[in-house]
Amino acid sequence: MTARRQFVLALSLSALAAPFGSFAQQQRKVPRIGFLISETRANEASRVEPLLAGLRDYGYVEGQTIAIEYRSADANYDRLPELAAELASLKVDVIVAFGQKAVLAAKGATTTIPIVDPVMGDPVASGLSTSLARPGGNITGSSQFGPEAGAKRLEFLKEAAPRIKRVALLINPANPATVPGLQPMRATASALQLELQPLEVRNAKEFREVFAAMAQRRIDAIAATSDTLFRANATELADLAKRQGLPLIGPKEFAVAGSLIGYGVDTPGLYRRAAYFVDRILKGAKPDDLPIERATKLELVINLKTAKALGLTIPQSLLLRADEVIQ
Repeated sequence: MTARRQFVLALSLSALAAPFGSFAQQQRKVPRIGFLISETRANEASRVEPLLAGLRDYGYVEGQTIAIEYRSADANYDRLPELAAELASLKVDVIVAFGQKAVLAAKGATTTIPIVDPVMGDPVASGLSTSLARPGGNITGSSQFGPEAGAKRLEFLKEAAPRIKRVALLINPANPATVPGLQPMRATASALQLELQPLEVRNAKEFREVFAAMAQRRIDAIAATSDTLFRANATELADLAKRQGLPLIGPKEFAVAGSLIGYGVDTPGLYRRAAYFVDRILKGAKPDDLPIERATKLELVINLKTAKALGLTIPQSLLLRADEVIQ
C-alpha cells in the first residue's frame, strides 16, 4: 500500500505541475528590440535584412524568440523624437538606431535603455560617447572612418577626373558627424588645388534646388558625405549628377546606384555585426562594457558604365586599386 500511495501521489503532483509549467513558459519574457528608422523601411531594407540575418546567427527569430517594434520616420526626421519616445515608453530591451538623427532622437528619449548604432561617424567628436574603449553612456556599436573616408574620396575623384576644379560637397547640417569631417576634407582639397563648396541639404525635396545651384556655380564634380539622407537616395542623386554631366563620389553603395565612384565601409556588414551588440545586451551586458568597434576596411568601387557616359577614362592605376569594377 505504501508503494501504491507513493505512485499515486507522484502521479497527482505531476498532473498538477504540468499546467503550471505550461503557464510559466507562456509567461516567459520575450525580448523586445526597437528599430528606429530615419527613412522608410523599403529604403532601409539593405540594412534591416542584414541585421535580421545577424540576429538569426545568434538564434533570434522574429516572432518566435524575439519581438521587434518597428518605428519609421519615412524621411520626416522631425518625427524621430516622438517615435523614440514611443519605443522608450514600451520599455524595449534595446534600441537599434538607423542613422545619426535616429541615434540623437533615441539618446534624447532615454538614458537607461541601451542603444546600438551600427554605423557611427566619430562618436567622441560628436559627443555620443566619451571614448571608444569605454563609451560612458547607453550607446555602443561600430564606428566608420568618417573624416578619413571623406578626404580620401576627394583624392579618388581628382585622380579619376584630373581637370576638375570646383567640387560641391553635399552635407546634412543636422548630422553631428558632419562637422568633424569637414576640416580633413578642406585640407585635402587645398592640397589638390580644389575649390570645395559645401552645399547644405536637409531633405530629398531640396535635391533639385541644390543641383540648380551647382549649375550656377559652374561645379565640376560632387562629393557626398556619409549621411542616411544621401545613402537612401543614392540612385536619385546619381541620376541628377549624370544629367548634368557631373562625376559624383560618395559612400561605397553610391557606385552601385550609378555614381562614378563609391568608397567607404561595408554598411550591410556593419548592420549584421550590430547583432553581436544586441545579443550581448540581451544577455545582460551594459553598453559601457561593450567597446565601440572601428571598421577595419574601406572598399573602393568604380562604375565604368558611368565613366563612359561622362566621357571619362579611368586611369589603370586607379582601376587596379578598386575592390570592385562595375562594367
